Amino acid sequence: MLAMGSPTSVRTSTSCNALLRELQQIWKDIGESEVEKDRMLLELERECLEVYRRKVNDAANAKARLHQSVAAKEAELATLMAALGELDHHSPTQIEKKATSLKEQLAFVTPLVEDLKLKKEERIKQFVEIKAQIDKINVEVSGYSHLINAVSSLKVEEPDLSLRKLTEYQTHLRTLQKEKSERLHVVLEYANEVHSLCGVLGLDFGKTVGDVHPSLEGTSIEQATNISDSTLEGLKQTILGLKTERKVRFQKLKDIVASLSELWNLMDSTKEERSNFSRITSRLGSSELGIIEPGALSTEIIEQASTEVERLNKLKGSRMKELVMKKRSELEDLCYKTHIEPDPSTAPDKSNALIDSGLVDPSELLVNIEAQINKTKDEARSRKDIMDRIERWLCACDEENWLEEYNRDVNRYSAGRGAHINLKRAERARITVNKIPAIVDNLINKTLAWEEEKKKLFLYDGVRLVSILEDYKLARYQKEEEKKRYRDQKKLQDLLLTEKEAIYGSKPSPRRCQSFRKANGYHTNGNGSMTPTPRRNSVGSPNTDLLTPRSYSGRQNGYFKEMRRLSTAPLNFVAIAKEDTMSFSSICGSEPESPPKG
Repeated sequence: MLAMGSPTSVRTSTSCNALLRELQQIWKDIGESEVEKDRMLLELERECLEVYRRKVNDAANAKARLHQSVAAKEAELATLMAALGELDHHSPTQIEKKATSLKEQLAFVTPLVEDLKLKKEERIKQFVEIKAQIDKINVEVSGYSHLINAVSSLKVEEPDLSLRKLTEYQTHLRTLQKEKSERLHVVLEYANEVHSLCGVLGLDFGKTVGDVHPSLEGTSIEQATNISDSTLEGLKQTILGLKTERKVRFQKLKDIVASLSELWNLMDSTKEERSNFSRITSRLGSSELGIIEPGALSTEIIEQASTEVERLNKLKGSRMKELVMKKRSELEDLCYKTHIEPDPSTAPDKSNALIDSGLVDPSELLVNIEAQINKTKDEARSRKDIMDRIERWLCACDEENWLEEYNRDVNRYSAGRGAHINLKRAERARITVNKIPAIVDNLINKTLAWEEEKKKLFLYDGVRLVSILEDYKLARYQKEEEKKRYRDQKKLQDLLLTEKEAIYGSKPSPRRCQSFRKANGYHTNGNGSMTPTPRRNSVGSPNTDLLTPRSYSGRQNGYFKEMRRLSTAPLNFVAIAKEDTMSFSSICGSEPESPPKG
Protein backbone atom coordinates (compact mmCIF):
# COMPACT_ATOMS: atom_id res chain seq x y z
CA MET A 1 0.00 0.00 0.00
CA LEU A 2 2.80 2.34 0.78
CA ALA A 3 4.31 1.61 -2.54
CA MET A 4 1.59 3.52 -4.33
CA GLY A 5 2.93 6.77 -5.49
CA SER A 6 -0.22 8.78 -6.05
CA PRO A 7 -0.97 11.71 -3.75
CA THR A 8 -4.10 9.99 -2.54
CA SER A 9 -2.10 6.90 -1.63
CA VAL A 10 0.48 9.02 0.17
CA ARG A 11 -2.19 10.76 2.16
CA THR A 12 -3.88 7.41 2.91
CA SER A 13 -0.52 5.87 3.96
CA THR A 14 0.25 8.80 6.23
CA SER A 15 -3.17 8.55 7.85
CA CYS A 16 -2.86 4.81 8.31
CA ASN A 17 0.65 5.11 9.88
CA ALA A 18 -0.60 7.81 12.20
CA LEU A 19 -3.54 5.68 13.23
CA LEU A 20 -1.31 2.63 13.60
CA ARG A 21 1.07 4.54 15.86
CA GLU A 22 -1.87 5.85 17.84
CA LEU A 23 -3.30 2.28 18.09
CA GLN A 24 0.10 0.92 19.25
CA GLN A 25 0.32 3.71 21.86
CA ILE A 26 -3.16 2.77 23.09
CA TRP A 27 -2.23 -0.91 23.17
CA LYS A 28 0.93 0.07 25.01
CA ASP A 29 -0.99 2.12 27.49
CA ILE A 30 -3.43 -0.71 27.93
CA GLY A 31 -0.62 -3.14 28.24
CA GLU A 32 -1.63 -5.54 25.52
CA SER A 33 0.68 -8.41 24.94
CA GLU A 34 2.71 -8.81 21.83
CA VAL A 35 0.70 -11.83 20.82
CA GLU A 36 -2.55 -9.92 21.17
CA LYS A 37 -1.08 -7.07 19.25
CA ASP A 38 -0.01 -9.39 16.44
CA ARG A 39 -3.43 -11.03 16.38
CA MET A 40 -5.20 -7.70 16.24
CA LEU A 41 -2.85 -6.42 13.52
CA LEU A 42 -3.43 -9.57 11.52
CA GLU A 43 -7.20 -9.14 11.89
CA LEU A 44 -6.83 -5.55 10.83
CA GLU A 45 -4.86 -6.55 7.77
CA ARG A 46 -7.46 -9.21 6.91
CA GLU A 47 -10.27 -6.68 7.16
CA CYS A 48 -8.31 -4.30 4.95
CA LEU A 49 -7.79 -7.04 2.41
CA GLU A 50 -11.50 -7.80 2.37
CA VAL A 51 -12.29 -4.16 1.80
CA TYR A 52 -9.77 -3.97 -1.02
CA ARG A 53 -11.02 -7.23 -2.47
CA ARG A 54 -14.59 -6.00 -2.39
CA LYS A 55 -13.57 -2.76 -4.01
CA VAL A 56 -11.58 -4.65 -6.61
CA ASN A 57 -14.55 -6.88 -7.35
CA ASP A 58 -16.82 -3.87 -7.61
CA ALA A 59 -14.34 -2.21 -9.88
CA ALA A 60 -14.02 -5.36 -11.97
CA ASN A 61 -17.79 -5.62 -12.28
CA ALA A 62 -17.98 -1.97 -13.21
CA LYS A 63 -15.27 -2.55 -15.78
CA ALA A 64 -17.14 -5.54 -17.19
CA ARG A 65 -20.32 -3.57 -17.37
CA LEU A 66 -18.52 -0.72 -19.06
CA HIS A 67 -16.89 -3.10 -21.43
CA GLN A 68 -20.26 -4.67 -22.19
CA SER A 69 -21.82 -1.25 -22.71
CA VAL A 70 -19.01 -0.23 -24.97
CA ALA A 71 -19.34 -3.49 -26.88
CA ALA A 72 -23.10 -3.08 -27.13
CA LYS A 73 -22.70 0.50 -28.28
CA GLU A 74 -20.08 -0.55 -30.78
CA ALA A 75 -22.35 -3.36 -32.01
CA GLU A 76 -25.29 -0.96 -32.28
CA LEU A 77 -23.04 1.54 -34.00
CA ALA A 78 -21.93 -1.13 -36.44
CA THR A 79 -25.53 -2.19 -37.05
CA LEU A 80 -26.62 1.40 -37.64
CA MET A 81 -23.68 2.04 -39.88
CA ALA A 82 -24.43 -1.11 -41.83
CA ALA A 83 -28.13 -0.24 -42.14
CA LEU A 84 -27.43 3.33 -43.13
CA GLY A 85 -24.53 2.40 -45.37
CA GLU A 86 -22.17 4.81 -43.62
CA LEU A 87 -18.42 4.66 -44.19
CA ASP A 88 -16.50 2.53 -41.68
CA HIS A 89 -14.61 5.39 -40.06
CA HIS A 90 -15.94 4.62 -36.53
CA SER A 91 -14.72 1.03 -36.22
CA PRO A 92 -13.75 -0.33 -32.72
CA THR A 93 -10.04 -0.35 -33.59
CA GLN A 94 -10.20 3.33 -34.52
CA ILE A 95 -12.15 4.05 -31.35
CA GLU A 96 -9.50 2.30 -29.19
CA LYS A 97 -6.86 4.36 -30.89
CA LYS A 98 -8.67 7.56 -30.08
CA ALA A 99 -9.61 6.60 -26.43
CA THR A 100 -7.88 3.99 -24.13
CA SER A 101 -10.28 3.88 -21.16
CA LEU A 102 -13.65 2.24 -21.33
CA LYS A 103 -15.48 5.35 -20.15
CA GLU A 104 -13.78 7.38 -22.81
CA GLN A 105 -14.72 4.78 -25.36
CA LEU A 106 -18.30 4.75 -24.11
CA ALA A 107 -18.39 8.53 -24.04
CA PHE A 108 -17.06 8.56 -27.59
CA VAL A 109 -19.45 5.92 -29.01
CA THR A 110 -22.68 7.02 -27.30
CA PRO A 111 -23.12 10.34 -29.24
CA LEU A 112 -22.31 8.55 -32.45
CA VAL A 113 -24.99 5.98 -31.78
CA GLU A 114 -27.52 8.64 -30.86
CA ASP A 115 -26.77 10.58 -34.02
CA LEU A 116 -27.12 7.46 -36.14
CA LYS A 117 -30.40 6.62 -34.42
CA LEU A 118 -31.78 10.04 -35.33
CA LYS A 119 -30.44 9.64 -38.82
CA LYS A 120 -32.05 6.22 -39.07
CA GLU A 121 -35.41 7.60 -37.98
CA GLU A 122 -35.20 10.30 -40.62
CA ARG A 123 -34.12 7.72 -43.20
CA ILE A 124 -37.01 5.47 -42.24
CA LYS A 125 -39.43 8.36 -42.70
CA GLN A 126 -38.02 8.96 -46.16
CA PHE A 127 -38.38 5.30 -47.01
CA VAL A 128 -41.92 5.26 -45.65
CA GLU A 129 -42.92 8.27 -47.75
CA ILE A 130 -41.30 6.93 -50.91
CA LYS A 131 -42.67 3.42 -50.50
CA ALA A 132 -46.10 4.83 -49.74
CA GLN A 133 -46.02 6.82 -52.97
CA ILE A 134 -44.72 3.81 -54.91
CA ASP A 135 -47.39 1.53 -53.49
CA LYS A 136 -50.08 4.14 -54.15
CA ILE A 137 -49.07 4.51 -57.80
CA ASN A 138 -48.87 0.74 -58.17
CA VAL A 139 -52.37 0.46 -56.75
CA GLU A 140 -53.64 3.19 -59.12
CA VAL A 141 -52.07 1.47 -62.09
CA SER A 142 -53.44 -1.89 -61.05
CA GLY A 143 -56.87 -0.43 -60.64
CA TYR A 144 -57.51 -1.47 -57.02
CA SER A 145 -58.26 1.98 -55.70
CA HIS A 146 -59.85 0.64 -52.51
CA LEU A 147 -56.38 -0.44 -51.31
CA ILE A 148 -54.92 3.07 -51.32
CA ASN A 149 -55.88 3.77 -47.69
CA ALA A 150 -54.49 0.43 -46.57
CA VAL A 151 -51.20 1.11 -48.33
CA SER A 152 -50.76 4.44 -46.55
CA SER A 153 -50.76 2.69 -43.12
CA LEU A 154 -48.04 0.18 -43.98
CA LYS A 155 -44.70 0.35 -42.14
CA VAL A 156 -41.31 -0.03 -43.70
CA GLU A 157 -39.40 -3.17 -42.69
CA GLU A 158 -36.29 -2.51 -44.71
CA PRO A 159 -32.91 -3.82 -43.42
CA ASP A 160 -31.06 -1.74 -45.94
CA LEU A 161 -31.54 1.96 -45.26
CA SER A 162 -28.52 3.15 -47.19
CA LEU A 163 -28.48 6.10 -49.51
CA ARG A 164 -27.94 3.72 -52.39
CA LYS A 165 -31.18 1.91 -51.55
CA LEU A 166 -32.95 5.21 -51.00
CA THR A 167 -31.71 6.37 -54.39
CA GLU A 168 -33.04 3.17 -55.96
CA TYR A 169 -36.44 3.79 -54.41
CA GLN A 170 -36.40 7.40 -55.55
CA THR A 171 -35.47 6.34 -59.10
CA HIS A 172 -38.25 3.76 -59.08
CA LEU A 173 -40.66 6.38 -57.77
CA ARG A 174 -39.71 8.83 -60.51
CA THR A 175 -40.22 6.09 -63.10
CA LEU A 176 -43.66 5.33 -61.70
CA GLN A 177 -44.53 9.03 -61.54
CA LYS A 178 -43.54 9.42 -65.17
CA GLU A 179 -45.63 6.40 -66.09
CA LYS A 180 -48.51 7.81 -64.09
CA SER A 181 -48.17 11.16 -65.83
CA GLU A 182 -48.13 9.48 -69.23
CA ARG A 183 -51.12 7.34 -68.36
CA LEU A 184 -52.99 10.36 -67.04
CA HIS A 185 -52.16 12.23 -70.24
CA VAL A 186 -53.45 9.31 -72.31
CA VAL A 187 -56.61 9.13 -70.19
CA LEU A 188 -57.22 12.85 -70.66
CA GLU A 189 -56.64 12.54 -74.42
CA TYR A 190 -59.05 9.62 -74.61
CA ALA A 191 -61.55 11.51 -72.48
CA ASN A 192 -61.30 14.59 -74.72
CA GLU A 193 -61.79 12.44 -77.81
CA VAL A 194 -64.78 10.75 -76.22
CA HIS A 195 -66.16 14.19 -75.32
CA SER A 196 -65.76 15.38 -78.92
CA LEU A 197 -67.39 12.25 -80.35
CA CYS A 198 -70.23 12.41 -77.84
CA GLY A 199 -70.79 16.04 -78.80
CA VAL A 200 -70.99 15.20 -82.50
CA LEU A 201 -73.27 12.21 -81.87
CA GLY A 202 -75.39 14.04 -79.30
CA LEU A 203 -74.63 11.53 -76.51
CA ASP A 204 -74.24 12.08 -72.73
CA PHE A 205 -70.52 12.33 -72.07
CA GLY A 206 -70.79 11.72 -68.33
CA LYS A 207 -72.76 8.53 -68.74
CA THR A 208 -70.48 7.29 -71.51
CA VAL A 209 -67.25 7.64 -69.53
CA GLY A 210 -68.99 6.64 -66.32
CA ASP A 211 -69.67 3.25 -67.84
CA VAL A 212 -65.90 2.85 -68.25
CA HIS A 213 -65.01 3.98 -64.69
CA PRO A 214 -66.87 6.16 -62.17
CA SER A 215 -63.76 8.28 -61.50
CA LEU A 216 -63.90 9.60 -65.05
CA GLU A 217 -67.39 10.95 -64.54
CA GLY A 218 -67.00 12.46 -61.07
CA THR A 219 -65.80 15.99 -60.46
CA SER A 220 -64.75 15.47 -56.84
CA ILE A 221 -61.20 16.52 -56.05
CA GLU A 222 -60.76 13.70 -53.57
CA GLN A 223 -61.55 11.10 -56.22
CA ALA A 224 -58.44 10.51 -58.30
CA THR A 225 -58.78 9.70 -61.97
CA ASN A 226 -58.31 6.02 -62.56
CA ILE A 227 -55.37 5.28 -64.83
CA SER A 228 -55.38 1.49 -64.78
CA ASP A 229 -54.95 -0.71 -67.84
CA SER A 230 -58.62 -1.64 -67.71
CA THR A 231 -59.62 2.04 -67.80
CA LEU A 232 -57.34 2.76 -70.74
CA GLU A 233 -58.62 -0.28 -72.60
CA GLY A 234 -62.20 0.65 -71.76
CA LEU A 235 -61.72 4.19 -73.11
CA LYS A 236 -60.04 2.84 -76.21
CA GLN A 237 -62.90 0.45 -76.92
CA THR A 238 -65.39 3.24 -76.24
CA ILE A 239 -63.65 5.48 -78.79
CA LEU A 240 -63.67 2.69 -81.37
CA GLY A 241 -67.36 2.14 -80.75
CA LEU A 242 -68.13 5.85 -81.03
CA LYS A 243 -66.12 6.13 -84.25
CA THR A 244 -67.99 3.18 -85.70
CA GLU A 245 -71.26 4.79 -84.69
CA ARG A 246 -70.13 8.08 -86.22
CA LYS A 247 -69.24 6.33 -89.47
CA VAL A 248 -72.60 4.54 -89.57
CA ARG A 249 -74.55 7.73 -88.84
CA PHE A 250 -72.50 9.73 -91.33
CA GLN A 251 -73.20 7.24 -94.10
CA LYS A 252 -76.85 7.03 -93.10
CA LEU A 253 -77.24 10.80 -93.08
CA LYS A 254 -75.32 11.03 -96.36
CA ASP A 255 -77.73 8.58 -97.98
CA ILE A 256 -80.68 10.50 -96.58
CA VAL A 257 -79.32 13.81 -97.83
CA ALA A 258 -78.67 12.26 -101.25
CA SER A 259 -82.30 11.15 -101.33
CA LEU A 260 -83.33 14.62 -100.20
CA SER A 261 -81.31 16.30 -102.95
CA GLU A 262 -82.77 13.96 -105.54
CA LEU A 263 -86.31 14.61 -104.31
CA TRP A 264 -85.68 18.36 -104.15
CA ASN A 265 -84.50 18.35 -107.74
CA LEU A 266 -87.46 16.23 -108.82
CA MET A 267 -89.98 18.27 -106.89
CA ASP A 268 -88.44 21.66 -107.72
CA SER A 269 -88.38 22.47 -104.03
CA THR A 270 -87.99 26.13 -103.15
CA LYS A 271 -84.96 27.60 -101.46
CA GLU A 272 -87.00 28.07 -98.29
CA GLU A 273 -87.73 24.35 -98.12
CA ARG A 274 -84.10 23.50 -98.70
CA SER A 275 -82.78 26.10 -96.28
CA ASN A 276 -84.19 24.13 -93.33
CA PHE A 277 -81.61 21.44 -94.09
CA SER A 278 -78.84 23.65 -95.44
CA ARG A 279 -76.73 23.11 -92.32
CA ILE A 280 -76.99 19.34 -92.75
CA THR A 281 -76.06 19.42 -96.44
CA SER A 282 -73.16 21.81 -95.80
CA ARG A 283 -71.75 19.49 -93.14
CA LEU A 284 -71.76 16.54 -95.51
CA GLY A 285 -69.71 18.53 -97.99
CA SER A 286 -66.65 17.71 -95.87
CA SER A 287 -65.24 14.36 -94.85
CA GLU A 288 -66.38 12.35 -91.87
CA LEU A 289 -63.42 13.55 -89.80
CA GLY A 290 -64.22 17.15 -90.68
CA ILE A 291 -67.55 17.06 -88.83
CA ILE A 292 -66.93 18.51 -85.35
CA GLU A 293 -70.06 20.60 -84.78
CA PRO A 294 -71.96 19.45 -81.67
CA GLY A 295 -75.06 17.43 -82.49
CA ALA A 296 -74.21 17.24 -86.19
CA LEU A 297 -74.84 13.47 -86.26
CA SER A 298 -77.37 13.20 -83.47
CA THR A 299 -80.34 10.89 -83.76
CA GLU A 300 -82.65 13.92 -83.75
CA ILE A 301 -81.00 15.31 -86.90
CA ILE A 302 -81.18 11.94 -88.66
CA GLU A 303 -84.83 11.44 -87.66
CA GLN A 304 -85.65 14.96 -88.84
CA ALA A 305 -84.06 14.32 -92.24
CA SER A 306 -85.72 10.89 -92.50
CA THR A 307 -89.09 12.43 -91.76
CA GLU A 308 -88.56 14.97 -94.54
CA VAL A 309 -87.64 12.18 -96.96
CA GLU A 310 -90.81 10.27 -96.05
CA ARG A 311 -92.88 13.41 -96.54
CA LEU A 312 -91.36 14.11 -99.94
CA ASN A 313 -91.77 10.48 -100.98
CA LYS A 314 -95.49 10.67 -100.22
CA LEU A 315 -95.71 13.92 -102.15
CA LYS A 316 -93.66 12.39 -104.93
CA GLY A 317 -96.17 9.55 -105.32
CA SER A 318 -98.98 12.01 -105.99
CA ARG A 319 -96.91 14.00 -108.47
CA MET A 320 -95.16 11.14 -110.21
CA LYS A 321 -96.76 11.77 -113.59
CA GLU A 322 -95.73 15.40 -113.44
CA LEU A 323 -92.20 14.37 -112.50
CA VAL A 324 -92.03 11.90 -115.37
CA MET A 325 -93.17 14.59 -117.81
CA LYS A 326 -90.63 16.98 -116.36
CA LYS A 327 -87.79 14.50 -116.73
CA ARG A 328 -88.93 13.68 -120.27
CA SER A 329 -88.91 17.37 -121.09
CA GLU A 330 -85.40 17.60 -119.63
CA LEU A 331 -84.37 14.69 -121.84
CA GLU A 332 -85.89 16.35 -124.92
CA ASP A 333 -84.17 19.64 -124.16
CA LEU A 334 -80.86 17.86 -123.80
CA CYS A 335 -81.43 15.96 -127.03
CA TYR A 336 -82.40 19.17 -128.80
CA LYS A 337 -79.21 20.88 -127.67
CA THR A 338 -77.05 17.94 -128.64
CA HIS A 339 -79.07 17.08 -131.83
CA ILE A 340 -79.68 13.51 -130.64
CA GLU A 341 -83.00 11.80 -131.23
CA PRO A 342 -84.69 10.99 -127.90
CA ASP A 343 -85.74 7.44 -127.08
CA PRO A 344 -89.35 7.07 -128.33
CA SER A 345 -90.12 4.43 -125.66
CA THR A 346 -90.59 7.17 -123.06
CA ALA A 347 -92.47 9.65 -125.25
CA PRO A 348 -95.04 11.70 -123.30
CA ASP A 349 -98.07 10.01 -124.83
CA LYS A 350 -96.66 6.54 -124.20
CA SER A 351 -95.56 7.44 -120.68
CA ASN A 352 -98.99 8.87 -119.80
CA ALA A 353 -100.68 5.78 -121.18
CA LEU A 354 -98.42 3.43 -119.22
CA ILE A 355 -98.88 5.37 -115.97
CA ASP A 356 -102.65 5.59 -116.36
CA SER A 357 -102.93 1.89 -117.17
CA GLY A 358 -100.86 0.93 -114.12
CA LEU A 359 -98.72 -1.44 -116.19
CA VAL A 360 -95.52 0.36 -115.26
CA ASP A 361 -94.39 1.76 -111.93
CA PRO A 362 -93.80 5.50 -112.35
CA SER A 363 -90.61 5.19 -110.33
CA GLU A 364 -89.23 2.66 -112.78
CA LEU A 365 -90.21 4.90 -115.66
CA LEU A 366 -88.48 7.79 -113.95
CA VAL A 367 -85.36 5.72 -113.43
CA ASN A 368 -85.48 4.72 -117.10
CA ILE A 369 -85.65 8.36 -118.19
CA GLU A 370 -82.80 9.21 -115.81
CA ALA A 371 -80.74 6.45 -117.41
CA GLN A 372 -81.55 7.86 -120.86
CA ILE A 373 -80.47 11.32 -119.69
CA ASN A 374 -77.16 9.95 -118.40
CA LYS A 375 -76.67 7.98 -121.61
CA THR A 376 -77.38 11.10 -123.67
CA LYS A 377 -74.90 13.10 -121.60
CA ASP A 378 -72.24 10.46 -122.10
CA GLU A 379 -72.88 10.37 -125.83
CA ALA A 380 -72.85 14.17 -125.97
CA ARG A 381 -69.40 14.15 -124.39
CA SER A 382 -68.13 11.70 -126.99
CA ARG A 383 -69.70 13.80 -129.79
CA LYS A 384 -68.41 17.13 -128.53
CA ASP A 385 -65.41 17.35 -130.85
CA ILE A 386 -67.54 16.65 -133.92
CA MET A 387 -70.32 18.98 -132.73
CA ASP A 388 -67.78 21.78 -132.31
CA ARG A 389 -66.61 21.19 -135.88
CA ILE A 390 -70.24 21.23 -137.08
CA GLU A 391 -70.73 24.56 -135.35
CA ARG A 392 -67.61 25.88 -137.05
CA TRP A 393 -68.93 24.68 -140.41
CA LEU A 394 -72.33 26.31 -139.82
CA CYS A 395 -70.67 29.56 -138.85
CA ALA A 396 -68.70 29.42 -142.09
CA CYS A 397 -71.96 28.86 -144.02
CA ASP A 398 -73.47 31.88 -142.30
CA GLU A 399 -70.48 33.91 -143.34
CA GLU A 400 -70.94 32.64 -146.91
CA ASN A 401 -74.60 33.73 -146.91
CA TRP A 402 -73.67 37.11 -145.54
CA LEU A 403 -70.98 37.48 -148.21
CA GLU A 404 -73.45 36.67 -150.97
CA GLU A 405 -75.91 39.23 -149.60
CA TYR A 406 -73.07 41.72 -149.42
CA ASN A 407 -72.02 41.03 -153.03
CA ARG A 408 -75.58 41.71 -154.24
CA ASP A 409 -75.55 45.13 -152.62
CA VAL A 410 -74.88 47.65 -155.42
CA ASN A 411 -73.94 50.29 -152.85
CA ARG A 412 -71.36 48.20 -151.05
CA TYR A 413 -68.51 50.37 -152.30
CA SER A 414 -70.16 53.66 -151.35
CA ALA A 415 -68.51 55.95 -148.87
CA GLY A 416 -71.27 55.54 -146.30
CA ARG A 417 -70.83 55.00 -142.59
CA GLY A 418 -69.52 51.52 -141.73
CA ALA A 419 -68.55 50.65 -145.30
CA HIS A 420 -64.92 50.02 -144.36
CA ILE A 421 -66.04 47.65 -141.57
CA ASN A 422 -68.10 45.63 -144.07
CA LEU A 423 -65.13 45.56 -146.44
CA LYS A 424 -62.93 44.10 -143.72
CA ARG A 425 -65.57 41.58 -142.79
CA ALA A 426 -66.00 40.62 -146.41
CA GLU A 427 -62.26 39.90 -146.65
CA ARG A 428 -62.43 37.71 -143.54
CA ALA A 429 -65.58 36.02 -144.86
CA ARG A 430 -63.89 35.15 -148.17
CA ILE A 431 -61.02 33.52 -146.25
CA THR A 432 -63.49 31.55 -144.14
CA VAL A 433 -65.60 30.51 -147.16
CA ASN A 434 -62.51 29.22 -148.93
CA LYS A 435 -61.93 26.89 -145.98
CA ILE A 436 -65.41 25.33 -146.17
CA PRO A 437 -64.43 22.40 -148.44
CA ALA A 438 -61.55 21.47 -146.17
CA ILE A 439 -63.79 21.81 -143.10
CA VAL A 440 -66.38 19.51 -144.65
CA ASP A 441 -63.83 16.90 -145.70
CA ASN A 442 -62.21 16.97 -142.24
CA LEU A 443 -65.63 16.66 -140.61
CA ILE A 444 -66.48 13.64 -142.77
CA ASN A 445 -63.20 11.95 -141.81
CA LYS A 446 -63.75 12.66 -138.13
CA THR A 447 -67.32 11.37 -138.31
CA LEU A 448 -66.29 8.17 -140.07
CA ALA A 449 -63.55 7.63 -137.46
CA TRP A 450 -66.12 8.13 -134.69
CA GLU A 451 -68.50 5.66 -136.32
CA GLU A 452 -65.70 3.13 -136.67
CA GLU A 453 -64.76 3.52 -133.02
CA LYS A 454 -68.32 3.45 -131.63
CA LYS A 455 -69.59 0.85 -134.14
CA LYS A 456 -72.67 2.93 -134.89
CA LEU A 457 -73.82 5.79 -137.12
CA PHE A 458 -73.39 9.42 -136.12
CA LEU A 459 -76.92 10.82 -136.37
CA TYR A 460 -77.73 14.51 -136.39
CA ASP A 461 -81.40 15.03 -135.56
CA GLY A 462 -82.06 11.48 -136.73
CA VAL A 463 -80.17 11.81 -140.02
CA ARG A 464 -76.72 10.42 -140.60
CA LEU A 465 -74.27 13.29 -140.56
CA VAL A 466 -72.13 11.79 -143.32
CA SER A 467 -75.20 11.76 -145.60
CA ILE A 468 -75.88 15.41 -144.80
CA LEU A 469 -72.29 16.30 -145.56
CA GLU A 470 -72.28 14.33 -148.82
CA ASP A 471 -75.55 16.01 -149.87
CA TYR A 472 -74.03 19.36 -148.96
CA LYS A 473 -70.95 18.65 -151.09
CA LEU A 474 -73.20 17.59 -153.99
CA ALA A 475 -75.40 20.67 -153.63
CA ARG A 476 -72.36 22.89 -153.39
CA TYR A 477 -70.94 21.32 -156.53
CA GLN A 478 -74.26 21.84 -158.32
CA LYS A 479 -74.33 25.41 -157.13
CA GLU A 480 -70.83 26.02 -158.47
CA GLU A 481 -71.84 24.47 -161.78
CA GLU A 482 -74.93 26.68 -161.81
CA LYS A 483 -72.77 29.75 -161.24
CA LYS A 484 -70.49 28.64 -164.04
CA ARG A 485 -73.41 28.12 -166.42
CA TYR A 486 -74.80 31.50 -165.41
CA ARG A 487 -71.50 33.19 -166.18
CA ASP A 488 -71.26 31.40 -169.52
CA GLN A 489 -74.88 32.32 -170.34
CA LYS A 490 -74.21 35.92 -169.40
CA LYS A 491 -71.19 36.02 -171.69
CA LEU A 492 -73.37 34.61 -174.51
CA GLN A 493 -76.05 37.20 -173.78
CA ASP A 494 -73.47 39.98 -173.87
CA LEU A 495 -72.19 38.66 -177.21
CA LEU A 496 -75.72 38.49 -178.71
CA LEU A 497 -76.50 41.92 -177.37
CA THR A 498 -73.38 43.31 -179.00
CA GLU A 499 -74.43 41.78 -182.32
CA LYS A 500 -77.93 43.25 -182.00
CA GLU A 501 -76.54 46.65 -181.19
CA ALA A 502 -74.37 46.43 -184.29
CA ILE A 503 -77.45 45.67 -186.40
CA TYR A 504 -80.15 47.76 -184.74
CA GLY A 505 -78.15 50.45 -182.95
CA SER A 506 -77.59 51.15 -179.20
CA LYS A 507 -79.74 49.46 -176.56
CA PRO A 508 -83.04 51.06 -175.50
CA SER A 509 -83.37 53.43 -172.55
CA PRO A 510 -83.82 51.93 -169.08
CA ARG A 511 -87.37 53.27 -168.85
CA ARG A 512 -88.43 51.36 -171.95
CA CYS A 513 -86.79 48.22 -170.65
CA GLN A 514 -88.66 48.49 -167.39
CA SER A 515 -91.98 48.72 -169.18
CA PHE A 516 -91.56 45.26 -170.64
CA ARG A 517 -90.74 43.60 -167.26
CA LYS A 518 -93.50 41.43 -165.80
CA ALA A 519 -94.35 41.27 -162.16
CA ASN A 520 -93.70 37.52 -162.06
CA GLY A 521 -90.07 37.98 -163.14
CA TYR A 522 -90.51 36.91 -166.80
CA HIS A 523 -89.81 38.99 -169.93
CA THR A 524 -91.40 38.63 -173.34
CA ASN A 525 -89.41 37.75 -176.39
CA GLY A 526 -89.91 39.22 -179.80
CA ASN A 527 -91.70 36.08 -180.93
CA GLY A 528 -94.09 36.17 -177.94
CA SER A 529 -92.40 33.44 -175.89
CA MET A 530 -91.41 33.85 -172.20
CA THR A 531 -87.81 33.70 -171.05
CA PRO A 532 -87.18 33.20 -167.30
CA THR A 533 -85.06 35.86 -165.66
CA PRO A 534 -82.64 34.64 -162.96
CA ARG A 535 -84.07 35.64 -159.60
CA ARG A 536 -81.99 37.02 -156.76
CA ASN A 537 -82.33 33.79 -154.84
CA SER A 538 -81.11 31.63 -157.68
CA VAL A 539 -77.44 32.10 -156.92
CA GLY A 540 -75.99 33.04 -153.51
CA SER A 541 -79.31 33.98 -151.90
CA PRO A 542 -80.05 33.49 -148.19
CA ASN A 543 -82.59 30.80 -149.10
CA THR A 544 -79.94 28.73 -150.79
CA ASP A 545 -80.63 25.09 -151.46
CA LEU A 546 -77.33 24.01 -149.94
CA LEU A 547 -78.14 21.36 -147.33
CA THR A 548 -76.77 22.03 -143.86
CA PRO A 549 -77.79 20.46 -140.51
CA ARG A 550 -80.04 23.45 -139.94
CA SER A 551 -82.04 22.33 -142.95
CA TYR A 552 -82.75 19.06 -141.16
CA SER A 553 -83.75 20.24 -137.71
CA GLY A 554 -86.87 21.82 -136.31
CA ARG A 555 -89.33 21.51 -133.43
CA GLN A 556 -93.06 20.96 -133.42
CA ASN A 557 -95.21 20.34 -130.30
CA GLY A 558 -92.12 19.49 -128.23
CA TYR A 559 -90.92 16.83 -130.66
CA PHE A 560 -88.07 16.83 -133.12
CA LYS A 561 -89.16 16.51 -136.76
CA GLU A 562 -86.92 15.73 -139.67
CA MET A 563 -87.18 18.35 -142.39
CA ARG A 564 -84.72 17.06 -144.91
CA ARG A 565 -84.55 18.52 -148.37
CA LEU A 566 -82.99 15.91 -150.62
CA SER A 567 -82.62 17.81 -153.85
CA THR A 568 -81.88 21.20 -155.30
CA ALA A 569 -83.68 23.01 -158.11
CA PRO A 570 -81.17 24.83 -160.30
CA LEU A 571 -82.49 27.39 -162.69
CA ASN A 572 -83.28 26.25 -166.24
CA PHE A 573 -82.22 28.85 -168.71
CA VAL A 574 -83.77 28.45 -172.18
CA ALA A 575 -82.34 29.67 -175.38
CA ILE A 576 -82.85 33.33 -175.92
CA ALA A 577 -83.86 34.45 -179.42
CA LYS A 578 -81.48 36.78 -181.10
CA GLU A 579 -84.34 39.08 -182.11
CA ASP A 580 -85.33 39.82 -178.46
CA THR A 581 -83.20 42.90 -178.03
CA MET A 582 -85.40 44.32 -175.29
CA SER A 583 -85.20 41.11 -173.21
CA PHE A 584 -81.41 41.01 -173.45
CA SER A 585 -81.09 44.61 -172.41
CA SER A 586 -83.49 43.97 -169.55
CA ILE A 587 -81.44 41.01 -168.35
CA CYS A 588 -78.18 42.84 -168.61
CA GLY A 589 -79.53 45.91 -166.89
CA SER A 590 -81.24 44.16 -163.97
CA GLU A 591 -78.96 41.21 -163.08
CA PRO A 592 -76.37 42.00 -160.39
CA GLU A 593 -72.73 41.32 -160.69
CA SER A 594 -71.88 37.64 -160.56
CA PRO A 595 -70.59 36.74 -157.11
CA PRO A 596 -67.08 35.43 -156.82
CA LYS A 597 -66.62 31.71 -156.66
CA GLY A 598 -66.66 30.64 -153.11
